[in-house]
Amino acid sequence: MSEPSKPRIAVIGLGSMGFGMATSLRRAGFEVTGCDVSKDAVARFVSEGGRGAASPAEAAGDASIVVSVVVNAAQTETILFGKDGAAETLARDAVFVSSATMDPDVARRLAKQLEATGRHYLDAPISGGAQRAAQGELTILASGSAAAFARARPALDAMAAKLYELGDAAGAGAAFKMINQLLAGVHIAAASEAIAFAARQGLDIRKVYEVITASAGNSWMFENRIPHVLDGDYTPRSAVDIFVKDLGIIQDMARTAKFPVPVSAAALQMFLMTSASGMGRDDDASVARMYARVTGTQLPGEPK
Repeated sequence: MSEPSKPRIAVIGLGSMGFGMATSLRRAGFEVTGCDVSKDAVARFVSEGGRGAASPAEAAGDASIVVSVVVNAAQTETILFGKDGAAETLARDAVFVSSATMDPDVARRLAKQLEATGRHYLDAPISGGAQRAAQGELTILASGSAAAFARARPALDAMAAKLYELGDAAGAGAAFKMINQLLAGVHIAAASEAIAFAARQGLDIRKVYEVITASAGNSWMFENRIPHVLDGDYTPRSAVDIFVKDLGIIQDMARTAKFPVPVSAAALQMFLMTSASGMGRDDDASVARMYARVTGTQLPGEPK
């Protein structure tokens, strides 16, 4: 049972990240209402002790903190200002915590629009994956007003192992996240290229994994994603199309700033090629499969 002094929280978006975040908030003693376009996801959350809502407006109605965990800016805007959106019912002085990865300019626009109604907006992209979300050990890259941070603090403390306070206005958190995504996408593409090239050389790729993770060429993404390739398991922990979106946003930002980003542009093409090959919803380590299929290289679990 939640303590009377604890704020009520709504989590909108019960995918792999959002479900874990909602679960970690419940474990911390909060009363949490979950909402998702998938009725099955809501039913699962209710079966585990949470409350369910049929729309963002219903979920936000009695919440002082709304945590939005959707894919992109368009979904965030719909959740806030679309039909049955959270802005219809969100209490004055409540805070909307936006965790979607988006262009910083869009984050600033959504914040301005919501803040004009007397509510608070915290730009708070997340990093860490589904397991860390469920453990309440995310990294949160947040920016917003002092009031937004103060209102959201109880939820942030329950969801994050590391909270970075990156500025007093929306947009900074989104910009930091895009730098992270630039590196993450490039590292996944490079790791996929390397392991497929190793397989083409006839090397024992499990031994390659052992050697590289103990060597200077290692990266967090190589260490995290290549086991999916070794096991031939492309169940999506993070899908290819996420990086099609995020690296695409980086290209848009760079074009606007007239700043060259050729390495991330090349990585984007690898993700686009993988998605076009029918693997857009598969795990992002599928870039290795794309390399293997183009070159006739055998990887574990792939048809001969």
